[in-house]
Amino acid sequence: MITPSGESVVTGEATRTAGDGAAGAAAGPPGRSRRTRGTRGTGWTRRSRWTPLVAGLVTTGVAVSGGTASLSGDEVATYSAAVARPLSGLWALVQHVDGHFLPYYLLIHLWSLLGEAEWWLRLPSALAAGVAAGFLADLGRRLAGPRAGMAAAALFAVLPSVSFHGANARPYAFAAAAAVVSAWALHRVAESPTWGRAGAYAAAVALLGCTHLFSILVLPAQFLAALLALPLRTVSARVVPAMAAGCVPVAILGLVGWGERAAISWIEPHGPEVLLKVPKHVAGSDLAGPALFALAVAGVVILLRASVPWGVLIGGWLVLPPLLLLAVDALVTPAYVDRYVFVAAPALALAGGVALASVRPSSARTTALVAVPSVLAVAVLGLPAQADYRRRNGHYEDFPGAVDVIRAQERPGDAIVYGQSRLRTGFGYYGRDGLPDDVLFAGRGPAFEYAEKPGLADALAGRRRVWVVWRGTKQAGLEGTKIRRVAAVRAAGFRLSTAWHSAELPGLTVALFERGRGGR
Repeated sequence: MITPSGESVVTGEATRTAGDGAAGAAAGPPGRSRRTRGTRGTGWTRRSRWTPLVAGLVTTGVAVSGGTASLSGDEVATYSAAVARPLSGLWALVQHVDGHFLPYYLLIHLWSLLGEAEWWLRLPSALAAGVAAGFLADLGRRLAGPRAGMAAAALFAVLPSVSFHGANARPYAFAAAAAVVSAWALHRVAESPTWGRAGAYAAAVALLGCTHLFSILVLPAQFLAALLALPLRTVSARVVPAMAAGCVPVAILGLVGWGERAAISWIEPHGPEVLLKVPKHVAGSDLAGPALFALAVAGVVILLRASVPWGVLIGGWLVLPPLLLLAVDALVTPAYVDRYVFVAAPALALAGGVALASVRPSSARTTALVAVPSVLAVAVLGLPAQADYRRRNGHYEDFPGAVDVIRAQERPGDAIVYGQSRLRTGFGYYGRDGLPDDVLFAGRGPAFEYAEKPGLADALAGRRRVWVVWRGTKQAGLEGTKIRRVAAVRAAGFRLSTAWHSAELPGLTVALFERGRGGR
């Protein structure tokens, strides 16, 4: 039953009749009121005990299925940092930029010893998404019963954002997985606050901080949940030391990131209106996001009625990362980027799973009749985004398409110049069989940029045709002054012959210039 204070006390009789919905969650870890541990309502049945493993495999499978997207510019940065350089080169790079990504880059460096293909570089993220789904299923079982865990894992698997970040050679899927594992570890501490479990929680927090700096924005919700679920003495003796120890790596990486904050100077400041887009940013779909967010709000309310600490955990996990990130954006430095709030996606799915599992009368058949169509509805609403992410330019930079344009019209003696020098890495990755002569290349720089020769006109002497490629629209290069290489090529006596732009914005532009009459 629910006490007036909002905490639940479950007797043995209540345990037998509560089923496995949110009411069964009240038999979870001990708070300041008396609670029963290890009830039948929150245990896996013989048929469902494999749910975490199945959830992980299905989610990993969804993430790797049907993907034809080119590596994005950020993924090319991962390749440049972790694959194309020896360890000494990686160490030199992180002293200039992306030092806070060092743990992820080291992982990919070792992983890439077995291959450099797109799917192989992205597979760690797909596996991380699977780990997130598996632990999410068990966390849902702990909080509101097996059906909540299964529904949460199913919702997580069909989220378009999970498909995107699970097929993205960046650390955001790892951040989501670490957020789930740390919440799961905290729940085990609340069950039995031993030093061993506190140590496991510290390790989970350390892992969280090593994935991405802003992933730690889930920790305030965990701290509030611990304060509500455990006596203050236990929080002081177990949770606080564990959290402090776990935050040591992120404190070090944060200092490194602060010293390299110029790397995010491209981020524009945001106002409070960006919060209206949080459902889309977390779910990865402007159709599925709002619907699932509404369901998640209902799930948080249901969980709060059954168990205040864990309702606070899930609710805070869902809303605090975007709110706190916006506060950093306003008070410290512009930092709000939609992918940084993906760490809240597991909470969105978990709260939705709790709502679906709370249907009364609570039975396996009734839950299935509600949960299955609901999960399918979210999946259908997310189909346009799922299809978009799986197109060749689904990650917003179609490098192979740009390479194909050049190869289809290339002639002997052609030259190529880059509007942004770092584009060489992507074109080199997809154009290994040969590209026009890179007449300005002078060597790799200390970070992602390349050293280039001065004097473009001299470099193009004797050339009849030159390809210019840049990140941005045609207009940015052909009608404006943002791409200085275009102006320099024109000044050298070349005129535009043809131009191609990939379908997305800002996308990639490939332009062919030929020497005009009277030119050099």
